[in-house]
Amino acid sequence: MARYTGPKTKIARKFGEAIFGEDKSFDKRNYPPGQHGNNRRRGKKSEYAIQLMEKQKAKYTYGILERQFRNMFKKATAASGITGEVLLQLCESRLDNVVFRMGIARSRRGARQLVSHRHITVNGELVNIPSYQLKAGDVVSVREKSKSLQAIEDALTASSHVYEWITWNNDTKEGTYVSVPSRIQIPENINEQFIVELYSK
Repeated sequence: MARYTGPKTKIARKFGEAIFGEDKSFDKRNYPPGQHGNNRRRGKKSEYAIQLMEKQKAKYTYGILERQFRNMFKKATAASGITGEVLLQLCESRLDNVVFRMGIARSRRGARQLVSHRHITVNGELVNIPSYQLKAGDVVSVREKSKSLQAIEDALTASSHVYEWITWNNDTKEGTYVSVPSRIQIPENINEQFIVELYSK
């Protein structure tokens, strides 16, 4: 299954923010990677470079590769509404992202693994496709056999985020994807307009 498996901190340093979540290594060296790192004099970025950087940031944040991301953009363009906002909503509606948002996994990478390894059900059915698009009202649960997994217990204990478009019941280890989040509810620091401009060229 294709996905980015390279060094996370290096990518986070490239964008100047911890896009993969808490990262002690990033906190120590929050300047660009490379031999000269902090001392490098960087010229003004072109419009294209800024747009490309934003697209790459979105792809790395949600763990999506180019072809899949491009297909999502086409889907967003065909849908009614603001293209950039719809694109981020499609990213947020992915099963691996919702598993991460519910606190079942500490990272999207961990959530992707839980889904792939058949630990998650949607509306009572096993789903092992991380990119599965959830609809409002879908119920996401930890499979009965997997409820005692230490990794899931640890992640739920450490989780403190609450999102308005998701409900979670810790006793039954079951949550509901209540509604598609509006742009203001999505906490990611991504300028989706730059992505739309880049793909529209």
